[in-house]
Amino acid sequence: MLNCGLWASETKPMEASWMAHPGPWGELEVHTVYLAATDSLLAAVAKPNSVTRWTFEQTTEQSVRDLLARLGVNAGTVTRLFSSGRSQANGNTVVLHPEVEDLKSLSPEVRSALYIELAKSAANEYQRDPVYILGGNIDEWLMDAELNEEQRTLFRQLVWRRGEAKVFSDIAALLTLAKNSDEVLNIFRTVTRVRSLIVELKLPLKTDRKQFLEYWTAGQVDAPRLTFINAITSRRAPQTVDITHFLPSLMRQRAYTFPEMELGLKGRFPDCHWTSLNFFNITPKDYFLDTRLAAAHLLENYTAMDAPYHFGDVLCFIDNGEGLHTCVYIADDIVLTKNGDSILAPWALMTIADVQSIYRRTSSTRIQGYRLKR
Repeated sequence: MLNCGLWASETKPMEASWMAHPGPWGELEVHTVYLAATDSLLAAVAKPNSVTRWTFEQTTEQSVRDLLARLGVNAGTVTRLFSSGRSQANGNTVVLHPEVEDLKSLSPEVRSALYIELAKSAANEYQRDPVYILGGNIDEWLMDAELNEEQRTLFRQLVWRRGEAKVFSDIAALLTLAKNSDEVLNIFRTVTRVRSLIVELKLPLKTDRKQFLEYWTAGQVDAPRLTFINAITSRRAPQTVDITHFLPSLMRQRAYTFPEMELGLKGRFPDCHWTSLNFFNITPKDYFLDTRLAAAHLLENYTAMDAPYHFGDVLCFIDNGEGLHTCVYIADDIVLTKNGDSILAPWALMTIADVQSIYRRTSSTRIQGYRLKR
């Protein structure tokens, strides 16, 4: 775990519901929810077929054989992979087509080592960008998954580890078990779901009212949302309020949604930097889609901060000087994030630990906070 100056991550209960640690943000109750893209959105996205491909670049057949043996793939599997019709060599690229039984023959340790190697090439899309089982609880992930029992069993068998995270890459293998187009759509919808958090403030307020108001307004004394925040501090009856009501208007509109197709007309869909730097803006500034301009704006208009972080601070994940990802600190260990510029990447609330599991590249990966200058 990275030391962000926050409370250590804890194992969550099976029902995926817990209380946030106390702070000026109030008493927060947290639940998990899985965001799934609509059928119309999925229809516009290219889907994989049921043929698994492992692509090895800048290499030879013999080098691939040696690599597989070194990683622990058993000799029988290697022989099958290079049998007639199962392998292709074109110049310095070697492509293998493992069948489901070949995938199942790999131990979790061997699969992890092999898929980490495959992830080095953009040609291996689902090893490079796998399905993350955030929180590590496979039972929770499968609870509402639109998979039949055979597909669920195969899913469990093919989970692997990427660092501290449990992930899944063999979508093509799952598709071999689909009996019709409806099951194909169900599988794709299931594996593109994203785990988010529902965070609710418990009332009546137990935190100091002045500190509470200062925290959620983040110095914006004329913020439109202040009217509602002021109002709920006077409530006396036991009740809960979703904290998305406390977000600035643009992000309140975006939270828990996937991008509309129209947002891609600018050449790319909004990403983490667009999200982080537009957090307090009423109208989004689309030049933040340019990573170079986004970085320059961050360094010029924000002050570097260490924990404890405040509402609206930008958290930048950095590895050896390279910025990997940005997200917005909300409260406790919760951030607002958009993980990538894909149309299948929604705006979601996540724990810092979950975002770390996706973006932690090496043991040197660290978090640097930035606060908007007022």
